[in-house]
Amino acid sequence: MFVTSGGEGFVVMTGSPVEWVQDRPAQSVRTCIGCRQREPSADLLRIVAQHRNTDVAIVPDPRRRQPGRGAWLHPVSVCLRSAERRRAFGRALRVSGNLDISALEQYLENRHEHS
Repeated sequence: MFVTSGGEGFVVMTGSPVEWVQDRPAQSVRTCIGCRQREPSADLLRIVAQHRNTDVAIVPDPRRRQPGRGAWLHPVSVCLRSAERRRAFGRALRVSGNLDISALEQYLENRHEHS
């Protein structure tokens, strides 16, 4: 038995620490900036900001390799429109100015046509 102090007193945990690790989810969980639902990152599309002169392009990063701060979005137009309406792109990516989401719109349109 292990006793640890938590934020609200003491928590008694039975079993070994190895068992605790095995109970954790294998995937990371992220929040969609459109609908604010938490999902495994495998179900969401990572997006990043690319600076182009005075504009900032919001582009998809399906391979999750581009540098910089990323945000997560369900790859559906409903969440894209919701994020746009809520002005969530600028806040999530910590950018300001003219945000160009045309590359992201094109990606989602092409993805929808091929599914």
